[in-house]
Amino acid sequence: MTLLILQKEKLVWSNGDGEGLRVCETQSAGRVGALICGENTNSLARFAMMAQQELIHIATFPPAWPTKRKGGYQNRTANAIRAAAHSFEAKCFTVACAAFFDDNTKKITAAGDEDAMEVLQNASQATTQFFGPDAVQIGDELCDEEGIAYAEVDLNKCIEEKQLHDIVGGYNRYDIFDLKITRKRDEPVEWR
Repeated sequence: MTLLILQKEKLVWSNGDGEGLRVCETQSAGRVGALICGENTNSLARFAMMAQQELIHIATFPPAWPTKRKGGYQNRTANAIRAAAHSFEAKCFTVACAAFFDDNTKKITAAGDEDAMEVLQNASQATTQFFGPDAVQIGDELCDEEGIAYAEVDLNKCIEEKQLHDIVGGYNRYDIFDLKITRKRDEPVEWR
């Protein structure tokens, strides 16, 4: 059961490619970027988002992280560290979000398997929360309930923080570091 849940990300999302590693320009929120799950710990993927001047980063995570023992993996803490670190480094706002994994969904997922249900009952719930460009948590937080969370953002704070420390600008070492991103869509076959 644990293996099945952990491998779902690769089954559903696959490996992705550089074509989708882009921020979107929006009229109301500026430049918005997003990464899923473990991509939020991939320093180069995160830097690619930062280099595109994202102002809001959406970090999505699974609703629960399976573990055999109660108190094992601390989903909320791990995701908060990732989200706060990205906010601080990118000088952007981060929305760390996950769906709520209610008891009915756990029953459906376990499909009567008692071992699977034990794993799901002990799983650490993820949370939805917000971080400012100074890595400070802002707004609402949702963890053990379904709902809508809100946070007020002032995009000018991104500029203020970047004036102090911008790892894509003045604190980058272009003289020794060179990140290249292939924008080509990965296809299973290349016909010549």
